[in-house]
Amino acid sequence: MDSFTTLTGIAAPMPQINVDTDMIIPKQFLKTIKRSGLGVNLFDEMRYDDNGNEIPDFVLNKPAYRNAQILVAGDNFGCGSSREHAPWALLDFGIRCVIAPSFADIFYNNCFKNGILPIVLPQDHVDMLMDDAERGANAVVTVDLESQTITGPDGGSVSFEVDAFRKHCLMNGLDDIGLTLEKSAAIDAFEAEAAQARPWV
Repeated sequence: MDSFTTLTGIAAPMPQINVDTDMIIPKQFLKTIKRSGLGVNLFDEMRYDDNGNEIPDFVLNKPAYRNAQILVAGDNFGCGSSREHAPWALLDFGIRCVIAPSFADIFYNNCFKNGILPIVLPQDHVDMLMDDAERGANAVVTVDLESQTITGPDGGSVSFEVDAFRKHCLMNGLDDIGLTLEKSAAIDAFEAEAAQARPWV
């Protein structure tokens, strides 16, 4: 998993509330177990018409936001089913941070496990960042995980809270497998001792 320390990028505004995981990545794209290749179908039913043509008014189809790395979203983002494909699709598109007043719990946890930083802020702070994101190509926002601050285009900043353990994992690029491998020396020592004590096993 790629580490997350400081991210400076375009923030795209998505003020809709209750954006569920089927809107993020529709069910017909869940056949794969690969984490790559899903970005093209991110928000598929919102991005494309029935003929597969881009809908120009959708935020991520607008030229200014095609390379957005930050999403400023509405309340209860990621609700619905628990599909891990939702953060996979966001990450494959290039989104590394989602800022919202609240998230569905399972989606929130899945983000951390896949290298995405979900940030919960009070509604007034989200509204301020949403205004910043409306600036198009000038909507450059910096998210500093170490200092736990978000700095807008005009230099104003807000602080955010994040669990210390999850912060450690993101900053060091540690998913569940990475956390286990951190203990590889202790695991090897245990296995060697167990093999010596019970050679018949």
